[in-house]
Amino acid sequence: MNRSFRVGADEFRQFSVFLEQSCGILLAEHKQYLVQSRLGKIMQTEGCASLSELIDRLRGPGAGALKESVINAMTTNETLWFRDVHPYDILANRLLPELQSTRRFQKLRIWSAACSTGQEPYSISMIIDEYKCTNPGAFSTGEEIVATDISTAVLQQAQCAEYELLAIGRGLSQQRLKRYFTSDQSGSWKVRADIRDRVRFQSFNLLGQYAVLGQFDIIFCRNVLIYFSSDVKTEILRKMHRQLRPGGYLLLGASESLSGLSDLYRMIHCRPGIIYQAI
Repeated sequence: MNRSFRVGADEFRQFSVFLEQSCGILLAEHKQYLVQSRLGKIMQTEGCASLSELIDRLRGPGAGALKESVINAMTTNETLWFRDVHPYDILANRLLPELQSTRRFQKLRIWSAACSTGQEPYSISMIIDEYKCTNPGAFSTGEEIVATDISTAVLQQAQCAEYELLAIGRGLSQQRLKRYFTSDQSGSWKVRADIRDRVRFQSFNLLGQYAVLGQFDIIFCRNVLIYFSSDVKTEILRKMHRQLRPGGYLLLGASESLSGLSDLYRMIHCRPGIIYQAI
């Protein structure tokens, strides 16, 4: 990998503007090293001698594939199974029973925003399966989990639904591993077909138009808003509110919260955890 190029202050500012305008990601001022380490391979492949040259190409005609590669490289994809545990307990013990009662004639729809390599939507699908096993007849009209991410690279991994042992061990119990996965001779583990079938993956930019996704009962948007500016974050949350069915729920990451949107969401303390209901 080519790590010989250096990122100047002006170049970094230009690239930061490009990245935020393209996908909303806000780079902190001290993140030059991140740009240098993640774009080295692309710089080498494209034959770019400087970041300025790469930026010029990104702004030129026919740069769609290059732009996709750069966004893939700059996207952080930290994830694990049943992350933080309590959101999934809330889903199983509070939200699914409520929605079974109030939305019995509608398909249950859940959006996993910024789904990365698929652990979150597949965890949600497992929770639904466990709930239906103990509540026969629940959600007879069906369920759909729409899982989106801006990174086409991680979406490809997610759709394959195959994970190495190291990835499997992060948050997944042995009981669920045996129940919901099959292994092959290479040592990889594949998510059970019926759990996969409940999930539909789709490339989506959180700066885009949300109407194409339809309406949802629950939105998981966890551990992604921290990468956006305050204004962009607020706009995303407003757009998500429009995609929630009346009384629908939004679940954020442990370090994320709403501010200034009390006219759109009602905060609910679940102890542990906080969820937000659309007003």
